[in-house]
Amino acid sequence: MMNQISIAVIGSCNIDVVVEAPKRPLAGETILGSRLIIAQGGKGANQAVAAARLGAKVYMVGCVGDDDYGRSVLKNFEANGVNSDYVKTVEGVTTGTAHITLAEGDNSIIVIKGANDLVTPALIDEAWPQIAKCDMVMLQHEIPAETIAYALKKCREAGVKALLNPAPVLEGAKEWAQDTAFVTPNEHEAQALFPGKSTEQILLENEGRLLMTLGSKGVAYAENGVINTVPAFKVEAVDTTGAGDTFNSAFAVAKASGKNMSESITFANAAAALSVQKIGAQGGMPYLDEVEGMLSECRK
Repeated sequence: MMNQISIAVIGSCNIDVVVEAPKRPLAGETILGSRLIIAQGGKGANQAVAAARLGAKVYMVGCVGDDDYGRSVLKNFEANGVNSDYVKTVEGVTTGTAHITLAEGDNSIIVIKGANDLVTPALIDEAWPQIAKCDMVMLQHEIPAETIAYALKKCREAGVKALLNPAPVLEGAKEWAQDTAFVTPNEHEAQALFPGKSTEQILLENEGRLLMTLGSKGVAYAENGVINTVPAFKVEAVDTTGAGDTFNSAFAVAKASGKNMSESITFANAAAALSVQKIGAQGGMPYLDEVEGMLSECRK
């Protein structure tokens, strides 16, 4: 693509424990499920893996527990070329988990934050010499609020570009959003960040820095006083888990590589479209040659 760019991801590392069953058990009831899936997850870890597969040198900053799940997370980072020098193993704490029941055509999820709750400002300081050298820093909302605020403020003061994916929306996010070079809410998150404002107002007042994801309709942003929408690629979706994480990482990689807003969003849309065609958050995350191949096919 170009010279290798570097990205620091500050965020969550989870293991997803997925159970498929014909129905949800009632209180006190035991039923037989049909399948167990244990998969890598957490928005931070997902974004780190996605960016690494797209050719960036990625540094993950986060925490895992001193358990088998934590060791699995670290092994997965190694397999995907993600530097985990700043992923701290915390004794006596479990790695973050999401317990997902798939039944009756819907899902129910219980999240145990575990070690993700121990991603502190002190860890940001420890990793700062590396973070400060990166072309882009990525954050999401699955670690403590004070750490997100601290990291974004530090990035702004040092002139380091940061991208915030404000999901799930947390209290205080309105203030943090001002410290970011880029913020990527969906329509619901944008309303929570900028209450009482129309979509048009939100986009125009945050020109050049806010990308609003609109699902199958694509992504909207404002430039030179005009609102533009970059259409999504039409594909047959198998599993949309992790598509947003793939989009964010692909945008960060493209933007840090010097592409303009429209080119960066198109690149990110292509990566997200590829990701939904396979099962699992990380299972479908594409490699750089796959995204470039899809874009070149579209140009024909």
